[in-house]
Amino acid sequence: MTELSANGVVAYDVENGIAWVRFNRADKRNAMSPTLNRDMMEVLDLLEHDENVGVLVLSGEGPAWTAGMDLKEYFRETEADGLKGTRKAQRESYGWWRRLRWYQKPTIAMVNGWCFGGGYGPLFACDLAFAAEEAKFGLSEINWGILPGGGATKVATELLPFRKAMYHAMMGENIDGKTAADWGLVNEALPLDALKDRVTEVAKVLLGKNPVALKATKDAVRRVGVMTYDEAEDYLIRAQEAANSYDNEGRKEGIRQFIDEKSYKPGLGAYDKDRVKA
Repeated sequence: MTELSANGVVAYDVENGIAWVRFNRADKRNAMSPTLNRDMMEVLDLLEHDENVGVLVLSGEGPAWTAGMDLKEYFRETEADGLKGTRKAQRESYGWWRRLRWYQKPTIAMVNGWCFGGGYGPLFACDLAFAAEEAKFGLSEINWGILPGGGATKVATELLPFRKAMYHAMMGENIDGKTAADWGLVNEALPLDALKDRVTEVAKVLLGKNPVALKATKDAVRRVGVMTYDEAEDYLIRAQEAANSYDNEGRKEGIRQFIDEKSYKPGLGAYDKDRVKA
């Protein structure tokens, strides 16, 4: 059953452990407005510690993922309130992207259509990303006289090689989903009619993993990129110790199944996290 956020601009369903969250402004190409940003935070809060949710998928209603910021509502209407309005709108948008970046559950961007400008914020915030081959990606800001803000320039330099990031930001040309996968903006591109099945397949694999280990792994991958090797080594030791303090029995059960039972091989799949030692 589809649920709607307070203002109806975010839709979501929970099915078999997967929360399917969707931008719900199809008539506006799912452009992000201050209202949508507030509603997205509401939905993320609602689902983050829901025991029925193990993976969150972010997609869009209609032919777009998100066309970026709603220029009229985000810029014109907030600027009418001066610096106060601009800063408030920035906090609301960057806030839910940041929340998504460090979310408790694994997150997947399912880019079913247009992904432009400000959409690169939630795209990067999701742990994994899969796109339709027909999807269009673009940093069009240069075409109307500004730089790719809202973190979009940082996303380009994080995910793309230098020359591709520079070309992408300076030229203002669109690329399709296949090119986005080749460049590294997304993990894979598939025909639109195969996209949800592939995302469901990946989500089911994630649902079989230890959730404490998944959260620790998500955070580690994001954190260690800016660390020296020695700093990363120390961080990972402490992170593993912290994870063990929350779920030491889960770790022991995995080792028991591997060493004592020989019932699985770590290189070929996960241990059965639902089993309890007899």
